[in-house]
Amino acid sequence: MLTVHHLGKSQSERIVWLCEELGIPYELKVYQRAPRLAPPEYKALHPVGSAPVITDGAITLAESGAVVEYILAKYGEGRLAHGKEHPAFADYLYWLHFANGTLQPAMMRLMVTTLLNAPADNPTRAWGEQRLAQMLHMMDQRLGAYPWLAGADFTAADIMAGFSLSTMRHFQPLDLAPYAHIRAWLARIGARPAYQRAMAKGDPGMELLLG
Repeated sequence: MLTVHHLGKSQSERIVWLCEELGIPYELKVYQRAPRLAPPEYKALHPVGSAPVITDGAITLAESGAVVEYILAKYGEGRLAHGKEHPAFADYLYWLHFANGTLQPAMMRLMVTTLLNAPADNPTRAWGEQRLAQMLHMMDQRLGAYPWLAGADFTAADIMAGFSLSTMRHFQPLDLAPYAHIRAWLARIGARPAYQRAMAKGDPGMELLLG
């Protein structure tokens, strides 16, 4: 049985959401933060001690991108991904890996400067804000041309990026007012029944930052 070990308010929400979108059987184990970090029982699941973590028989796997690709390959039956014959294959790959390769690290860098109370003229903070603005502008343009990041179809690329511009904003506030297409995309995400089920199961009562 596939088991998703979900740490509240974390990147592991992607995995709960993916399983709900695919409609596959899975067991959900929810762990609460203590208070910001993962509790000892969660850290014991994997040497790195970060979310997400899944277990599937004898397999224990961490890292969002790896977990998403594993589940899609084993259980997806071609859904929520574009294969090499699809005209949007390259776009799908780019946006799937953009989330944790580029966007999430940018959000994390800004979170660190915020925690350190870096002033607005701090070079690291200023560079991070400028870099993130470039990314958001690119995303906004993309989502102005297509409803989903990979194009016409909702895919795992949207699941990967969704966390960084929704729940991650509980840790690093971000004004999305200048990015109308991103906000419309988040609204489309919020309207998906699978997303609603995932958030109700994994983080009941948490404010959903979708605008």
